[in-house]
Amino acid sequence: MAEQGGLKVKCFVNDSYVPIDKIRATLTPAEGQGGEGRTIDLTTNSSGESQVIALEAPPLEYSQQPIGKIPYSLYDLRIEREGFQSLVVNGIQIFPTQIAIQQCFLIESSRKVGSRADIINIQPNTLNGNYPAKIPEEVDKPLPAPTSGVVLAKPVIPEFITVHQGSPNNTSASNVTVLYKDYIKNVASCEIYSTWPESTIRANVYAIISFTLNRIYTEWYRGKGKNYQITNSTAYDHAFNYGRNIYDNISAIVDDIFSTYIRRYGRKQPLLTQYCDGKNVQCPEWMTQWGSKYLGDQGKTPYEILTHFYGTDIELVTAEEVTGSPASYPGYDLIVGSTGDEVSTIQEQLNRIARNYPLIPKVAVDGVYGNTTQEAVKVFQQVFNLPQTGIVDYATWYRISDIYVGVSKIAELKDRRKGNKRIFRPPVSRDMINDPNVPTFEYFD
Repeated sequence: MAEQGGLKVKCFVNDSYVPIDKIRATLTPAEGQGGEGRTIDLTTNSSGESQVIALEAPPLEYSQQPIGKIPYSLYDLRIEREGFQSLVVNGIQIFPTQIAIQQCFLIESSRKVGSRADIINIQPNTLNGNYPAKIPEEVDKPLPAPTSGVVLAKPVIPEFITVHQGSPNNTSASNVTVLYKDYIKNVASCEIYSTWPESTIRANVYAIISFTLNRIYTEWYRGKGKNYQITNSTAYDHAFNYGRNIYDNISAIVDDIFSTYIRRYGRKQPLLTQYCDGKNVQCPEWMTQWGSKYLGDQGKTPYEILTHFYGTDIELVTAEEVTGSPASYPGYDLIVGSTGDEVSTIQEQLNRIARNYPLIPKVAVDGVYGNTTQEAVKVFQQVFNLPQTGIVDYATWYRISDIYVGVSKIAELKDRRKGNKRIFRPPVSRDMINDPNVPTFEYFD
């Protein structure tokens, strides 16, 4: 193994984006791995992230053709921190030339474990693992009576998605609720190779998004009485491996296009974009993953790749509503010289985020996008793996929103647990307000 990839570890409190510093982490090659046999010690900074560690990886050519060789090396990670449960992640996948990101959401030791496991075992990528083939479905789904009682006029991007970790018939499988964007990043990291051309990755992400939103919009499982929106069975939906590592390039692409989906002209519902690998399984009229890779090699755009497989009567549409966000993207980038309420919104959110991420400088909330705001945005982009442009574009706007909501929620929960001490006084006449004989008691709201 002569080539190298990288790994960055990021640690957060529970399900929030509140960072955890000073974690103790050890990284070792997985059992049976050749090459490096050393144990690597890692720690996290005030932003909850470790340095990027260079790791040995197989030759790049292993991921460029379906030659049957595993294109990534495997590493095991153990995370420990006082006040939190230990976490073990087995089988982190390292591709050459790519940076893997292992996000660790650590559970406070005073809380119950719930459905979260102490050990996460990462399964093989679907392109070289043994997974059941997708069962073909009719593309156009009848819309059932909505379980919410409200018919959505258009697809809406959800904040969270509930995933059934098994086939629809497996009633013993558990459900897990995760952030929608984290779900898309996870699936893409499970089902394609991060070393593929960017246009290929984007085409596949569009397909994953569209399939997912079709499940949500048509209430495919909810309408059948299920308490989830999608499964992780590749026979029915997409592979999803809770807690697995993702890749920085896939993460950036998802942040950029997470609300854009494919639909046929004249249709409301997102297209049920079924696909297969094109090597072990053939699927006429579907996209093949290896076929999309070769088209990317030829310089085809994501749209050209998609129309090659799904036909020319498709369009890319961006959903107008993103739930869970305090404010919607204004429709234009914020740059030096921009003014207005949108700038104030970003300044306020960055200042709140800076309380948990002290590397981000605080700025005046004056509605003027000056050099100090630009610098704060650049630091934010650096911390959260976005292109460091200093411009609040679509991806940066919603990433700031994500982190703002995450750090605000955990603070709200802590305040709620702590409570505010108050004194209850029964209603009395004015002349009895200071009477010591009037009974009172303390309570926490």
